[in-house]
Amino acid sequence: MGKTYLRYEARSVFGVIASQAGNAVFDHTGKLSITPALESVIVWDIKKGTQVARWSDGSNKAEVTCIARSPNGSDYAVGYSDGSIRLFDLSSNTVKVILNGHRGKITALQFDPTGTVLASGARDTDIIFWDVVGEVGLFKLRGHKDEITGIVFVSASASASASASANADSALNASSKGYIVSSSKDTLVKLWDLRARHCVQTLVTHRSEVWSLAVSPDQRLLVTGTSDMELRVWKIDTARLENVPADTSDMTPEEAAKKWEAILDYGTIHRASKDRVVELRFHPTGLYFSCVSADKQVEIFRTRTHAEIKKKMARRQKRNREKRKSKHNDENGIGDGNDGNEHSDAGDSEDEEKTLEITAADELTSYKLFRTSAKPVSLDFSPVETDVATLHRQSSLNILVSLNNNAIHTWLVPIPPPGKTTKQANLPEPSLMNSVEMLGHRSEPRTLALSSDNELIASAANKSLRVWNAHTGSCVRTLECGTAICAAFLPGDQMVVVGTKEGNLELYDIPSASLVETFDGHEGATCWSVDVRPDKKGLVTGGADKCVKFWDFELVRDQQSDASVVGRRRMTLEHVKTLKMSDDVLAVKCSPDSRLLAISLLDTTVKVFYADTLKFFLSLYGHKLPVVSMDISSDSTLLVTGSADKSVKLWGLDFGDCHRSIIAHQEPVTAVKFVWGTHYFFSAGKDKLVQQWDGDNFQRIQKLAGSHGDVWALAVAKHGNFVVASSQDRSIRIWDKTEEPLFLEEERERELEELYDRGLEESLDRDQTTIGNGEGQGEGMEIEESQRAGKATMETLKAGERIMEALDLADEERRKWDEYEQRKRKMPHLNAMPPETNPILVYEKSTPEAHVLRTIERVRAAELEDALLALPFTRVLSLMAYIDIWARRDWNTPLTCRVLFFVLKTYQNQIVATRTMRSRLDSIRKHLRAGVNQQRDQIGYNLAALASLRAEWEANATAEFFDEKDIQKVLDGQLKKRKFTGIKA
Repeated sequence: MGKTYLRYEARSVFGVIASQAGNAVFDHTGKLSITPALESVIVWDIKKGTQVARWSDGSNKAEVTCIARSPNGSDYAVGYSDGSIRLFDLSSNTVKVILNGHRGKITALQFDPTGTVLASGARDTDIIFWDVVGEVGLFKLRGHKDEITGIVFVSASASASASASANADSALNASSKGYIVSSSKDTLVKLWDLRARHCVQTLVTHRSEVWSLAVSPDQRLLVTGTSDMELRVWKIDTARLENVPADTSDMTPEEAAKKWEAILDYGTIHRASKDRVVELRFHPTGLYFSCVSADKQVEIFRTRTHAEIKKKMARRQKRNREKRKSKHNDENGIGDGNDGNEHSDAGDSEDEEKTLEITAADELTSYKLFRTSAKPVSLDFSPVETDVATLHRQSSLNILVSLNNNAIHTWLVPIPPPGKTTKQANLPEPSLMNSVEMLGHRSEPRTLALSSDNELIASAANKSLRVWNAHTGSCVRTLECGTAICAAFLPGDQMVVVGTKEGNLELYDIPSASLVETFDGHEGATCWSVDVRPDKKGLVTGGADKCVKFWDFELVRDQQSDASVVGRRRMTLEHVKTLKMSDDVLAVKCSPDSRLLAISLLDTTVKVFYADTLKFFLSLYGHKLPVVSMDISSDSTLLVTGSADKSVKLWGLDFGDCHRSIIAHQEPVTAVKFVWGTHYFFSAGKDKLVQQWDGDNFQRIQKLAGSHGDVWALAVAKHGNFVVASSQDRSIRIWDKTEEPLFLEEERERELEELYDRGLEESLDRDQTTIGNGEGQGEGMEIEESQRAGKATMETLKAGERIMEALDLADEERRKWDEYEQRKRKMPHLNAMPPETNPILVYEKSTPEAHVLRTIERVRAAELEDALLALPFTRVLSLMAYIDIWARRDWNTPLTCRVLFFVLKTYQNQIVATRTMRSRLDSIRKHLRAGVNQQRDQIGYNLAALASLRAEWEANATAEFFDEKDIQKVLDGQLKKRKFTGIKA
């Protein structure tokens, strides 16, 4: 029997406030922030700076890349880097729907005004529309050649847009009339007709990538942002979209394209920043507009009122008239006055028409500009400020800004009261109102240290040192430090020493959260390593000044201003000796028995000295690049070294022989650590992995994945109870040792299965895409703009296998009973025993037909179509027989219709060519039509009953039904309740 180990499982992730891969949004109340945190989403109370909830799916390890809020405010669509989309419910903090269809990271998400349809864009250049209620993909639009950067819905008319949010019947379907505008890094902006599923207009004016776009709430203006200093503004002619002729066959392509030109150039507006646009967003009222730039600037533009535009146009006309008058006077002094007057009058009329044209610069003007402490990632306006009255009552814009340094801020931008201009109001500058930044590092933590009792974790980064509770993940202390490179707890766990890039040793007292003393350790050269000696009497440091320095712990008494007061005793460091080396020292490590000292140098060698006399003992050669981390086993017999050459080597400290060299990582190794009392050790690298190894048989035990960046530091609890790693993504992850046994053979088989499943999933996805989209029928065929939305995953493959197993079981059961009935008819006098029913059917207490239907019902709606695509055609014929039975017995008519329509659409050619299917199709058509009519009558009856109940309620109630806006007005006293008087008989 092989050697067994104990498995490590991920326990918690902390230190992440907002990851820079995704955007942060307000909740519907404007009090909470929905923020991406690597593979999770954190709900923050911005004012208190506390975490309210954490959304995560245990089966998903991909990073969050996009978040969108639905119009109802309770549902949030979250896109991931693997192309999946999950809908979370804010009230229950659970996953409602999982949608798979993209083959690249999600880069854009947008709900339609009703909240029932979700549009998603990804790096794979596709745009997919999802039915949120039905949990299915409607269709896919293809036309862009690069990553999608923005999607917005556009209604055919302004009235339609205004009523869409109140009319549930306006949800997008196959025959609805609606449009979207999409932007991409291919420099194109496209207008799509959702009814025809076709691109009707393409804007090719941009010369570089379109990074963002925004549409005003009244759907009149479209703004696009690129890498230049100008924002392009377009007018959307919704009336033209509504009046486009249905039949353009009698027109030339140029005339037909002219009819569809609904997005017209409106001009450009200048912005203050020189860097590219990060995000554009209109305020819900449409009065303000924001532009986020990559150089820490957020610029707010204001929409001028009609009166302001009129005044500006009048001033412009006045200036033009004065210029023409002065020019006319100069010309009259030279030539004939009469001719000059005639030409001047004609020129005046032409210039007058030009000056009457309003451009984007006349309507949009720069209002306020503020700088953030780091590069902004996203911006969101408070959704509470939906109308002008609320906005003016609050007298400010509430803005949420997510930064790339792991922080979120809310800014307050004052606005002038109604009737006053910006100059008249004399408003203050925008101010930072709230921030959430104390629960994480601003930069990546480069070093970790564990206390002796494994209760505290110290993580140090540039300018910050934080101490965490190892069990709860809460931040205990936050201190300012230098550019930290290494750190260690001192005996007693009350103090932490930090080695900095400046060469200093900084001593911090944790209970008082203060810097006690600073030592000039390596004279301006980087202090690369610090190690506490096993005797707990001092420490050893190594730096870029080619020195290894030895320090002793001393107790000193603080000097007090009052001589009568005795000062507190505290620990300090005293430099005792220095060991000069031939090259920069990268790592130092003392053996647990205090006998040896290992020193790693920049020349790729490791020197071993006797710790007491500092006499040279061994020189270890073999690495091709310098050793950046090393550790010695608890029995002082093995030395493990991790190098930038991606390898890990095990050395014997008796003779200095290399026991084994292992290519441990695909990128440079950054940290290695032994487990106390064993020869097991952990290694971390820039390939985002932490791995456990057996130092005796030189085999990998387990991979600990989960980090989304380079793993920089590693710490292992005393007896390996847990492992802590810090990453470039600013996260600190903990893996706990469980009681679950781990066998190397099973672990290797599981890894091979995962690799095989990924390859099978990709090949199956390609095959299903070909079948579902009707491709592969001829070479050189153009790809259709509209295709089926879906993606094959292991879940859909497993669901397809379950359906096939259910069909096989049901077919076998029906075959047995058919044979039994035939025998009874042929030999009625023979008392034959009935066949044994399948145990699964006995357990479920169901028939074969009901078992197949139940199996299909258990498949998630979003995965059903892809699961059906996994069926071979022989199983499809068998499934058609059960569809006929379900239609006869009126079982789950909606699901029966959905399965039937998808099968007929996918396998139409094969089914038509099969003669035996004709009678079955007639039977299905006959019985299913009756079932659909019954369903329609039932729904109509229920709708009529609900209408009757509403009428009765309105007759007896004291107020009419109000929508949410009216209810808020009632609460605010702005809207009086309409009372009804009842008439008694």
